[in-house]
Amino acid sequence: MLEAHSISKSFGSFKALQEVSLMVPKQSVFGLLGPNGAGKTTLIRIINQITMPDSGHVLLDGEPLRPDHIRYIGYLPEERGLYKTMKVGEQVIYLAQLKGLSKSDAKAQLKYWFDRLDIGHWWDKKVQELSKGMAQKIQFVVTVLHRPKLLIFDEPFSGFDPINAQLIREEILNLRDQGATVIFSTHRMESVEEMCDHIALMNKSKKILDGNLMDIKRAYQSNVFRVGIKSADKAGTWKILEEQFGATPVVFKSIHEEVQCKLQLPDGHGPNDLFAQLSKFGEISHFVQEVPTANDIFIQSIHQNEAIL
Repeated sequence: MLEAHSISKSFGSFKALQEVSLMVPKQSVFGLLGPNGAGKTTLIRIINQITMPDSGHVLLDGEPLRPDHIRYIGYLPEERGLYKTMKVGEQVIYLAQLKGLSKSDAKAQLKYWFDRLDIGHWWDKKVQELSKGMAQKIQFVVTVLHRPKLLIFDEPFSGFDPINAQLIREEILNLRDQGATVIFSTHRMESVEEMCDHIALMNKSKKILDGNLMDIKRAYQSNVFRVGIKSADKAGTWKILEEQFGATPVVFKSIHEEVQCKLQLPDGHGPNDLFAQLSKFGEISHFVQEVPTANDIFIQSIHQNEAIL
């Protein structure tokens, strides 16, 4: 749906983006990640044509990005912007018409979303009367009501309580299932785990990692297992595990009294081999491979990149 090719952008002597390229698959949730100042917002502003790149180009659905493509994009920025003294209903109709909807189409779409999010009773309220989370719901509606094929959310859950965050999360995934492509920028790694199919990680104006999230997890896995063994001789079992497998202590929740350890799968062996060897020491009550989380990958990749720099 979206391709960025060798995008560079500087502000004076500051390089905000350096030769950044990425491809966002259609009907995916694409996580654009990175620490503060990595260049994410600059890239998002270029996609929205708020600013132009110094070099490189962007394709939307296979076509060079044009001014009229903005009607196919919905953008929820991190810094929200609603007119505080306007009534909600007047404001959302006005913003819908700016996105190219007729007044009648805007009212139909707004009725659908206001009913779906149970906010119809806010229609005559002024924005300044709404809480941060309530105003955030209005901004979400304004972002999606023209049914864009590319949605860009920058920290969409900021200001939401857990119940409303879950509600908006489900609506974003529903929009993806209905055909939309989503670019999702956040510092909340648990949301990345729950929502993202693909990710790109940026640091200091450069892309340092991208791809399918599951493929990246497989590439970063270390073949480390957390093991629990029920043994009559816990001290003796621990000593053998430490000597033969280099086991290290670990603590996890369990209903059993057991030896709990973390160990590396030996070279040339599979998980079944390891399980069979460990079974000699007692009943195995816990045998789980450590899979790197998005947070683990984020931290490890940034540290590796910083070491190179």
